[in-house]
Amino acid sequence: MIATVTSKGQVTLPAEARKKLKITPGCKLEFVVIDHEKLEVIPVVETVTSLKGMVPKPKKTLSLAEMDKAIAKGASS
Repeated sequence: MIATVTSKGQVTLPAEARKKLKITPGCKLEFVVIDHEKLEVIPVVETVTSLKGMVPKPKKTLSLAEMDKAIAKGASS
């Protein structure tokens, strides 16, 4: 698939690419430069708020002192 860059730096994504990646109007894309010669385009499909609930709540809550102790213990291991 080939696309042309306009004088304003805009690119129209080919319909086939939009369809395969489920890119619709308003979708956000991340551009990543790889090895100074390649460009990877990644659809941003997840928001931070969508991650809520992925990790279960702990059975026991810890105080800040207990967290600091655990961190120190992990750092010394």
